Amino acid sequence: MYKFQLGDMVLPVAPSKFSIKIGNSNKTMELIDGSEINFLREPKLTEFSFEFLIPSVYYPFAQYQSHAEGFKVEKMADNKYFISPEYYTTMLKKYKTEKKPVSFQVTRVLPNGKEYLKGESIQVSIEDYSLTESASDGFDITASVSLKYYNAVVSAKNRIVENEEGEKEVKTETERPDSKEEPQSYTVKSGDSLWAICKANLGDGSKCWDIAKKNNIQNPNLIYPGQVIKFD
Repeated sequence: MYKFQLGDMVLPVAPSKFSIKIGNSNKTMELIDGSEINFLREPKLTEFSFEFLIPSVYYPFAQYQSHAEGFKVEKMADNKYFISPEYYTTMLKKYKTEKKPVSFQVTRVLPNGKEYLKGESIQVSIEDYSLTESASDGFDITASVSLKYYNAVVSAKNRIVENEEGEKEVKTETERPDSKEEPQSYTVKSGDSLWAICKANLGDGSKCWDIAKKNNIQNPNLIYPGQVIKFD
């Protein structure tokens, strides 16, 4: 089974499979004698596609996070949580309309619940998504999502410099948008939550579970002022 994280969302019912597509940018040219030659180019950006279930009611087998910004999280009798489907549909719309990349991570989980292989968290764009609701499925929603690996735009600047001979020449420099360096630790203040700390410092609140494990925090909802949270 899988565990999917898209931005701040942990998908409540992760898909049983997903597709990864790496497109081809190579070009083939036919010569006068009828033979062909290839021009090998860099592959296109990797694409990901999958479907996942958004339950309209609480299912014990679903994975619900303990925090959903702007939405009520209901704690159930078995110490699990439930979040209304509007949270997931709202977040999908937000990620699509904000025109910003979001984090995406897939974790492989064994039947006993132990994480087997945790994939790298990457930045993606939401290319397309669709929502299908069916009365025969108890008004559960099926979301079909297409993602594409996000490659930051490279900007080029020209500037005039002098070489060793004193002659002026044009030098082209390329640069990518500045990437904020993640802090190494954080000291808890009154009113803080681990989710909010991870959101502010790591850009992803759902990383609170990983950070809790690294810091031997048994309950991510219980942290104390003065406590030092390490991120590395």
